[in-house]
Amino acid sequence: MSPTTYHQPEASERSTVSNPPKKKLIEVGLPLESISVESSMDKNRRQGHPSTLHLWWSRKPLAAARAVLFAQLVDDPSSNPVEFPTVDAQDAERARLHRLIERLIRWDDGDDPHTLEEADRELRRSNGGQLPVVFDPFAGGGSIPREAHSLGLPSRAGDLNPVAVLISRALVQMPTQFLDHGPVHPRVEPAITQWSAQQALAADVRAYAEDARKRTWERVKSLYVADPLESSAESSDVVAWKWARVAVCRNPACGSDVPLISGMQLSTRKGKEASLVATTTSRRVDFLLNGTGRVEQSNKQGKGAKFKCWVCGDPLEPNEIQRQLDSQSPPPHRMIAVIRQAKGGKVYSAPETGEALLADKAAELAESIRATDPYLNAEARGTFASNAQGRRYGYFTFADYFTDRQLVTLAAFSDVISSMKPDVMSDIQGKRDDESCSAVSNRKSAEAYADSIVTYLALGLSRLTDYNSSLATWNAGRDGLRNTFAQQGLAQSWDYAEANPFSQSSGNFIGQIEWIARVIERASGRASARVEIGSAAEASYADAVISTDPPYYDMVDYSDLSDYFYVWLRRTLHQVHPDLFSTLLTPKADELVVVPGRHRGREEADQFFVDGLNSVFSRIREQYSVDAPMTIYYAYKQKDAGPNDSAPSGWQALLQGLISAGWTITATWPIRTERTARAGALAANSLASSIVLACRPRPSAAGSTNRRAFLAAVKQELPVALRTLMQGTIAPVDLAQAAIGPGIAVFSRYTRVREADGSDMSVKDALLLINSTLDEVIGEQESDFDPHTRFAVKWYRQYGWAQENAGIADQLARSSDTSIGALERGGIFEAKGGKARLLSPSQLEGEWDAAADEHVSVWEATVRFAAVMAKEGADKVAELLPSAQTRVNLDAVKELGFLLFHEAEKRKDTKDAIFFNSLVSAWGDVNEQARKYASTPRLSQQAFHFDEDDED
Repeated sequence: MSPTTYHQPEASERSTVSNPPKKKLIEVGLPLESISVESSMDKNRRQGHPSTLHLWWSRKPLAAARAVLFAQLVDDPSSNPVEFPTVDAQDAERARLHRLIERLIRWDDGDDPHTLEEADRELRRSNGGQLPVVFDPFAGGGSIPREAHSLGLPSRAGDLNPVAVLISRALVQMPTQFLDHGPVHPRVEPAITQWSAQQALAADVRAYAEDARKRTWERVKSLYVADPLESSAESSDVVAWKWARVAVCRNPACGSDVPLISGMQLSTRKGKEASLVATTTSRRVDFLLNGTGRVEQSNKQGKGAKFKCWVCGDPLEPNEIQRQLDSQSPPPHRMIAVIRQAKGGKVYSAPETGEALLADKAAELAESIRATDPYLNAEARGTFASNAQGRRYGYFTFADYFTDRQLVTLAAFSDVISSMKPDVMSDIQGKRDDESCSAVSNRKSAEAYADSIVTYLALGLSRLTDYNSSLATWNAGRDGLRNTFAQQGLAQSWDYAEANPFSQSSGNFIGQIEWIARVIERASGRASARVEIGSAAEASYADAVISTDPPYYDMVDYSDLSDYFYVWLRRTLHQVHPDLFSTLLTPKADELVVVPGRHRGREEADQFFVDGLNSVFSRIREQYSVDAPMTIYYAYKQKDAGPNDSAPSGWQALLQGLISAGWTITATWPIRTERTARAGALAANSLASSIVLACRPRPSAAGSTNRRAFLAAVKQELPVALRTLMQGTIAPVDLAQAAIGPGIAVFSRYTRVREADGSDMSVKDALLLINSTLDEVIGEQESDFDPHTRFAVKWYRQYGWAQENAGIADQLARSSDTSIGALERGGIFEAKGGKARLLSPSQLEGEWDAAADEHVSVWEATVRFAAVMAKEGADKVAELLPSAQTRVNLDAVKELGFLLFHEAEKRKDTKDAIFFNSLVSAWGDVNEQARKYASTPRLSQQAFHFDEDDED
């Protein structure tokens, strides 16, 4: 199967003012709950997942990227009134497309050929039989181009960071170049006659990695085994050596060496416990191993670089420790434990003298590398994580992050890998008569294949540096290595684990390659892809659909972080990818990030960022020519929600930048990468992890308006949009953020909105008006309910489930056209002893036969269903629906669930918010399940019935 070719639409295919663009699915509705569930699981995917190709920060979940791309390009049914003439027909078709998205985004079976073929038909049907090009100018780790690729969409990707570009090339560009060919390595037996997709490429990567490992072992084995003549790389059972950095006690009467140890435990696994035990003499501390009993305290004293002497107990202050470690290259350290692999798991022992001496043999070679290597002696930032801001601790160059033995071994791997291209070329030449290798038989394709092999091996080496530095630590809870970038920064580690890169356990070279090979095997070859390095401000955006995750204010400082990998990749691949590795470190000057140190303070850094991002949006607007919206991801933070802050939030600044650049925002969708089922999660942050915006170019003929007209338009259009939102699968917790879309769409369709004093309305004020209107619209639906429900909503709004004076209850009941007696007979209220209250959910969670109940209100049904959902789950609620639908409008139940979530949030009642959100979030599944319990037609999922007349 050949890759899909690029399609550039003719001018006649493009939208004009007289021929407005069709609405796409993303501009009307998405199956948000399903997308969020799959996205929240994304970080736990391992085998073959793109994140295991190489570390990159803040990747977009694959499920979100795929769903957004599909919905961005497929027409909403409302855009085709001939085929879907009624609202019901449009709703049914939209639900079908949502179900397709739900199948498409599943990690386990989303690449099912039948599902992909169905998706392909929909994409072509909405795009004139062709597939448009997708371009991500801020590609990062490659999630968006990868998912475009998986959908069969030709893609372009760009980034300013060379490491990001290399990762994306390895993920989407290289695999498409070599389809359905056989392996070239002579050791890979053609066990199957037809190699599909990237199996052969993965097999060759594994085979050449074994060659690289063996050659490197021959160069450095004297640093690992006492008798190199009798040992192979496989003979050692050592997984890692544990070391501690060493300072000197400043007490004149002591002066002993002080190993700096943050924790004494080596393993906390039940039945496998192991810890260090300190033994001191007059001038020295040594460490024994203990498998049982009390765990001793380390000599670390609180947070930061605070330690005490093991011998005399005097404190060592942080500045003194930093001074000592900065004064020696490399700083002194001591081996304190050895971890070996045994049949029953890891075994811990005290080091023998010879083991430390082996490591010390690397000193002379390492000194030469530190002094002369033009790649590794580049200046580094030191540590820059939360526990060590601004301190060096001896890290002045990139070589300083590694022990002598690590440095020599990693450099040897680099030298071996960089020299392997001729070997691959020779093996290809040896297969010139093999028909299965015809795809790489000519000189150009052979060079490209050899370059790809070397690139994947270099990525394996780069991955290896993440587990083989003096910042990597031992995870006592998992009996394994913790990588250098366990957090987003280079955090200081006082005691660290030196992995054995030739072992059969974690942190070894072949293990890194295996992760990469599995990603290659899962790569798609359904479309062409091109990944380029360059600034988004200078890219070409003509004839491409844009989907991107741009940087934002408090983003990770990618260039400084990625320099750690860049120096090793440049050392190994500067001849293979000269366009990526021409500079000493990654480019910094044009990187869109707020770093005050690169400017004259925070204010100038902020302005640089805003101007840079706005110029990108303006450039895209000038060149955009396709009939699909642009989609942008925004990493939403809790602080972005604060309405009382005088300074605009990042969220407001992004919206303002898009509007100023000439874009109309047509939808905003919240997508969660953290589940909110737990009370703590919802209480900590009820906001989505990302907001996806759909944007279209604002017509050049767009005019301005005033505050009064803007507010009138919002009040007219928001109810209709809410009906569509709530008719779908949106959860109440996401409604407020999703409602921003239709509201800000009104605001952004104008060049400006004038306040009464003639000034321009700010985005912040527009958002406040939109949220206020949302409150009004939801509150207005209260009048549609039965009297018992109207009373209960008013009571809940003021008092929740608490008791209050019965006189107040009587007045409120009369105003709601009911009475306390009727409410009690209705089974939702009680009044006695001068006090009154709503019956709580726990009082309504028992058995209930709606058909036999004389008085059934929407309130009772909603609270009972929510209580059953919380206690027994969706299946039990589904059992109740067939009989309940004969007594109560189930659409009104869902409507009330939205309203009660809204009220609970305003009351800051997290428990109730979760209670009602859970019911409405599962409403679609409950209805589907209810079909098993009744022969009636599928239950309607209509949401709010608004006062406006329905369209014909």
